[in-house]
Amino acid sequence: MGRARVIVTDHVFPSLSIEREILDQVGADLVAVQATQEEQLYDVVSGADALLVCYAPITKAVIERLDRCQIIARYGIGVDNVDVAGAAAHGIVVTNVPDYCMDEVSDHALTLLLACARRLITLDRRVRAGRWDARDAVPVRRLHGRVLGLVGFGKIPRLIAAKAQAFGVEVVAHDPYCDDAIIAAHGVRRMDLEELLRQSDFISIHVPLTAETHGLVGERELRMMKPSAYLINTARGPIVSEAALVRALQEGWIAGAALDVLEREPPGSDHPLLGLDNVVLTPHVAFYSEESLQELQRKAAEEVARVLSGQPPRYPVNVP
Repeated sequence: MGRARVIVTDHVFPSLSIEREILDQVGADLVAVQATQEEQLYDVVSGADALLVCYAPITKAVIERLDRCQIIARYGIGVDNVDVAGAAAHGIVVTNVPDYCMDEVSDHALTLLLACARRLITLDRRVRAGRWDARDAVPVRRLHGRVLGLVGFGKIPRLIAAKAQAFGVEVVAHDPYCDDAIIAAHGVRRMDLEELLRQSDFISIHVPLTAETHGLVGERELRMMKPSAYLINTARGPIVSEAALVRALQEGWIAGAALDVLEREPPGSDHPLLGLDNVVLTPHVAFYSEESLQELQRKAAEEVARVLSGQPPRYPVNVP
């Protein structure tokens, strides 16, 4: 029997040496194609025994061209760019890496919170524009005693809770899928979503993008927030309605927002968020550190190696 063929549809790594070393041990060859559009994938995926996928859309049409594929391994936590149900129907397991970059994303979310709380980016812009006036910070309130609302309470928001509590911040959470005992064990109060929106000074989004969470935060939810509150999103852009958020920021429903993710990435040069002074934007980079990238590559490749050698994956997200 010949060597297995593993296609890397696309990637952002400086090297694939980690994957090559792991997959060579199970008799598999790695082929990188850098195809990021659906039509580009049609011809290159046929004959693949496995796919390693970063941002490429693995749609129903792409999956139908996988004639012998056993596994689609996503480089990341979210699998919203993969037709998970369609893969299962074709007998293909889909995996992710749910336990990488937890320190990085929690650090990044807290950094965005602190930047909002101290109006850091606005002050930096004004100093660079030639102003040196402490009154430009007005109003800033003491962080100790303020309330952080976490929408979702998985691994990453649990780390954020501990880090925020070290600053004296009270943490509350909304997660209908998390046990009361787990939330309480982290010194966090459970709230329903409406209560959390009304009471929090900072709201940080930490849910996966699904049909249920698409547009979870829209005009109704933004109008519930305090006029002094900030919205932070390091999860997925479409969880928040950008049109509603732009209005909220322009009309003062909320004080500001800090976003690592957008509905469309990158945004167009005329995107209204780019012209607003009460927004902090970073380019979907919360996951990144040198260490987290290496961990991601290793764990995704190990999933492929396990499946190709007849072992069950550690992180399946479907049941073929």
